[in-house]
Amino acid sequence: MCAAVGRLPQAVLQSPGTARCAGKALRPRAVAPPCFGSAVLPSCLVLSCWSVLPCCGPVARTDADLAPLFGSPRYSLTLWQDTDVSGTALGWQRQEAARHLPFLASRGLLKRPPVAAQRHAYSTKDDSSVRPIGRYPVPNKKDMPYDIVELMEEVEVKTGFLPNVFKAMSHRPAEFRAFFAYYNVIMNKETGRLSKADKELIIVATSAVNRCPYCVVAHGALHRIYSKQPTLADQVVVNWELADLSSRDLAMLEFALAVCRAENITEEHFQKLEAHGFDREDAWDIATIAAFFAMSNRIAHFVDLRPNKEFYNMGRTPREAGRDGA
Repeated sequence: MCAAVGRLPQAVLQSPGTARCAGKALRPRAVAPPCFGSAVLPSCLVLSCWSVLPCCGPVARTDADLAPLFGSPRYSLTLWQDTDVSGTALGWQRQEAARHLPFLASRGLLKRPPVAAQRHAYSTKDDSSVRPIGRYPVPNKKDMPYDIVELMEEVEVKTGFLPNVFKAMSHRPAEFRAFFAYYNVIMNKETGRLSKADKELIIVATSAVNRCPYCVVAHGALHRIYSKQPTLADQVVVNWELADLSSRDLAMLEFALAVCRAENITEEHFQKLEAHGFDREDAWDIATIAAFFAMSNRIAHFVDLRPNKEFYNMGRTPREAGRDGA
């Protein structure tokens, strides 16, 4: 199939839903399910093939370097059927990588100075320590799927370092994609009454109960950045009930920890939340974050995932705490 695909004529770059070729509308006939989230870029690349769609005119054969894209999880195939011309044009829709950057990278750390991505292979060991970042081997870059390497390099460039969770999860590419796709859905959600600091505080409190060093350290750093409070996350880790929290935050954490501990959830829990301004949808958000990170904590636990040294000092000084522009 790949050998018959031509180069990309500028005339066939169109918005998704409708493509045009020689002035004639093409409608989507079938779309393969995306493998890495559901968002697509605002444009769709429609590849014309002279042997099946003569209205585009003769075009050159595919370059060899285009062939691997058809097997990449970052692309889904689309068949476009012309209403007036018999034949089809082959195209793909590229998944929107920016919308799938983990919240860890796309929100809290983007303001850090950019650095060049590592060109050497990722290592199971931290550069600054002889202790492995986890007990499972980190695949060599050349052995990783293209979409995962690209995402990891983008995160590394934008944050200044690559959080170890990316390395650890790359051991299972399919689970890597599913993990971060769901992470983004719940953490990048822009509706509801939970702020970014609220979400990170939930993660810190529940991860402390689950005894997860990685999540406590990493998300404690993000909470310091978002809240501009350099000590509150530390207080919550030690004893959340004695921390300098508002009655609203106490109610939020009480519900999150009830979910974390698998307590019986009753109407009383929802009533307490409602008394502090949270509705049922907010309760869902709180519970989902607690539930997702209960899973994340346990993955980090059995793989013995270690925090990056960069997390420990993040947000502890006024300059670092003010990096985030949100």
